[in-house]
Amino acid sequence: MSKVLIIGAGGVGRVVAHKCAQLPDVFSEICLASRTKSRCDQIASELKRPIQTEQVDADDVPQLVALIRKFEPRLVINVALPYQDLTIMDACLETGVDYVDTANYEPLDTAKFEYKWQWAYQDRFKEAGLTALLGSGFDPGVTNVYCAYAQKHLFDEIDYVDILDCNAGDHGYPFATNFNPEINIREVSANGRYWEAGEWKETRPMEIRWDFDFPEVGEKAAYLLYHEEMESLAQNIKGLKRIRFWMTFGQSYLTHLNCLINVGMTGIEPVEFQGQKIVPLQFLKALLPDPASLGPRTTGKTCIGCLIEGRKDGQAKKVFIYNVCDHQECYRETNAQGVSYTTGVPAMIGAKQILEGQWRQPGVWNMEQLDPDPFMDDLNKYGLPWKVIDMAGVKTFAG
Repeated sequence: MSKVLIIGAGGVGRVVAHKCAQLPDVFSEICLASRTKSRCDQIASELKRPIQTEQVDADDVPQLVALIRKFEPRLVINVALPYQDLTIMDACLETGVDYVDTANYEPLDTAKFEYKWQWAYQDRFKEAGLTALLGSGFDPGVTNVYCAYAQKHLFDEIDYVDILDCNAGDHGYPFATNFNPEINIREVSANGRYWEAGEWKETRPMEIRWDFDFPEVGEKAAYLLYHEEMESLAQNIKGLKRIRFWMTFGQSYLTHLNCLINVGMTGIEPVEFQGQKIVPLQFLKALLPDPASLGPRTTGKTCIGCLIEGRKDGQAKKVFIYNVCDHQECYRETNAQGVSYTTGVPAMIGAKQILEGQWRQPGVWNMEQLDPDPFMDDLNKYGLPWKVIDMAGVKTFAG
């Protein structure tokens, strides 16, 4: 039994709080903290057991340190903004507390998605005897564990991995994002990249399309993007020849996004407006629906998985490891839509693995570097059941 501090009270924070509250034998006391305490209080009112709520500025290390020392958790689950990863890691080091997040650090002023800033903490966490678990969401997170599971159990050699993320949900808005608009739009509007033959290859945004037939969803247009888990998987999956990431988008989303890009509303450089500087993307974020509000109105399903190709016992093999989530089922359980659910559940499970000792080892780790089996078992127990299907004969996009 352990105390846990959750930082962040958006849609993912709501799911993490709900799921942790369901396991009192693991998470004996919970504190939910955010810049806006009223959001924490609202989430707390939804739970069947009492939790503590606090206000904290996650950009401020002394505030974070003071809160951690006041509550005395064994572990911090960071579901705040990726810009705040390093300040929260600094606070955990100063207070001697383990750390979990769901997305890699990126600078506020540069759309740069890479792990180098957090990997630089390896020696400090190791010397302090603390664990930092990076990217314990779905993608990154579950997709990394799928690859580790495939490497351990399903293949002798893995040649190709395609990570496919389909959200076939409908929220009824002409344009909205299912997670933080600032992060979502920065990610989607950046150049695509994939890793092949030992080097990174770059594409224009949305340049490459693949119409993929997703289980329980059907055929959807998926577009090649860069996504952070590829950086660590390219290093940790032995013998890998190529890894790519694909995400689906509806035509309405793409039409609106292209218009916003063309008029400069997705820019991250400050501009002068009526005597003050504003960042266009941050202003756009203020105009768009809050992703945490989409739960009641989102219907349909998500399907996220890894198409993995290689060899087993000398024979060619190709499988798809995946999960399907229903938005309304997620909402009935946690008052959040499926995209928040698929990120929040793995954050809880990653924390559980550390607190129970299966994944607790000093240092900074990506998900695929740890034993996949207990995590895969918990996915089935706590709301994200997975399947493996044979894809022999299914043509892989080769463009």
